Formats: sequence, structure tokens, C-alpha cells
Amino acid sequence: MKILIVEDSRANLLVLTQYVERYGATAIPAENGENAVATFSRERPDLVLLDVILPDIDGFEVARRIRGLENPGDWTPIIFLSALGKDEDIEKGISAGGDDYLHKPVSEIVLDAKIRAMQRLIQMRTSLVVLARKLDVANQELKRLSASDGLTGIANRRFFDEYISREWRRGRRNASGIALMMCDVDHFKLFNDTYGHQAGDDCLRRVAGAIAANLERAADIAARYGGEEFVVVLPETSLGGALMVAEKIRHAVHALNIPHSASSFGRVTLSIGIASAVPELDNPCDELILAADRALYHAKHTGRDRVCRADKIPAA
Repeated sequence: MKILIVEDSRANLLVLTQYVERYGATAIPAENGENAVATFSRERPDLVLLDVILPDIDGFEVARRIRGLENPGDWTPIIFLSALGKDEDIEKGISAGGDDYLHKPVSEIVLDAKIRAMQRLIQMRTSLVVLARKLDVANQELKRLSASDGLTGIANRRFFDEYISREWRRGRRNASGIALMMCDVDHFKLFNDTYGHQAGDDCLRRVAGAIAANLERAADIAARYGGEEFVVVLPETSLGGALMVAEKIRHAVHALNIPHSASSFGRVTLSIGIASAVPELDNPCDELILAADRALYHAKHTGRDRVCRADKIPAA
């Protein structure tokens, strides 16, 4: 344990140093306020014994500067040493950042007790900080798990619903477009019937990985929409930009070369519908989802393994 002793009287400094060393701590001396602040910044002691009356700046100002040097979440106990014993002096010291007050001349027994009490507070605080960090990590993991699809590891439907609503509101404020892709694994029921559900699960994981791997921006997210359906949100993206991303994803699924003997393509393929819109006050995001879903339906009923744009679907 390192203890910074700030005392302008060399005799008192020597006595306090002896007390601290007999306690088993390392004493770091400072004889004026400016030196004390510099020493604190350099040494980062565990506790400060601070004389109130100093030859340059007083102990109250030293305490305020020490508190200003601490990093967020840090705390170094400060015990004031003074012959002043008025209530207002004690209140002033506490307001300046002090934690306790010892009257001069300092008793070794009392100082020993104060140091032990501060050590217990430091240990308790350290334990609480460690616990808080563990809880934060656990909460972050819980948040991640609640937003992730258990099978594929990408975002789940709940996260997608929240994200598209949030991005829709942002797009409305910024008058910026949002593109949406609805993706469906072609003939997936036949794949499951042919190769079994375990192979089907592995297929979905690999397809989800291929989709996510081809999203280049942090704001672009892929989510499992349900069953063998996936959805991709592309904020601030035109229909042309979404088409480029969709074709990359379709070719990436081709490149997986997952055999599918029950498909005319001989491998697992993906049908994709894309739509884009600029959010307005009176158009909900449901319209964008519906448009992308219609484009997906068109892709599946015109041959599969293709990308269809919502604006290119012939009128019924």
C-alpha cells in the first residue's frame, strides 16, 4: 500500500513516515501543495494524508485537484490533518473531496485505525467494482442472446422488428431511403425430407453465414425472419444498391455448393425479393416489408434462384 503524506513540517513528516512504515505501507513524502499534486499524478497512491495548511496552496485546493486527476470510477481516500477543529473546517474539507479528518498531533493508534478502516473501504469498493463489471458483461451477453437467433447466430425476428422500426423513424427524419431484402432457401422442405433435419439446420447456418458475410456496413443487418426465410435491412440504400448486394449474396450461396438432389439446380439456392422506400409521415414500414415479400413471391414463382425487384413486378 502506498500512502502520500503531504506535510510542510519536516518533523511532522518524519513522524508520520515512521507511523506509516511501521504499519507496513510505503510512505511517499511531499512538502507543499504543488509537489503533492504532481506526486499524486505520478505515483497514484492508495491513500493520501493531507495537511490543511501548506506554504503554497492549501490542502483543500490540493484535494480538489487530486479529485480532478482521478479517472472516472476511481477513488483515493483523503484524510485531512489539521490543528483546526471547528465544524466549518471539517465541512470545508469534506466538501473539497476529503473523506476523513485527523486532529494534530496525530496519534499513531488512531492513524493506524483510520488506515485500516480506509483499506476495508477500498477492498469493499474494489469488490463492488469487479461485481459491477461482471454484471455488465453478463447483461451485455444476455442482450446479445436475446437479439440472436439460437440456430444461426445472426439477429432474430424480434431484433429485426425493432431495428426496422428504428431505422424507418430515422429515415423519416433524414429523408433517406431504406432497402429491404427478403430471402428464402429454395425447396427447403424437400431438402429436409431428403437429408434430414440436422442437415437442414446446418444448411440454414451456412446460408445465414453467407448472407451476413456479404454485408459490408455496420448499419446493414441480416436476421432470420422465420423457418428458412431471412431478411436484410440496408439503411440509406437505393434499389440499385440493394440489387448489387442481393446478387452478391445469391452467388455466395451458390459458392457454398451444398448438394440438393431434390432441386433442379442440384444445389441449395436462394430466391430474393428486394424493395426500397423513403419513409414518409403516412407510410408505415409494413408497406416496405410487404413490397419485398411480394418481390420474393414473384422470384419463387418465376423460376427461383433469382433476385426480383418490387418495382419490376408486372401489375396483376
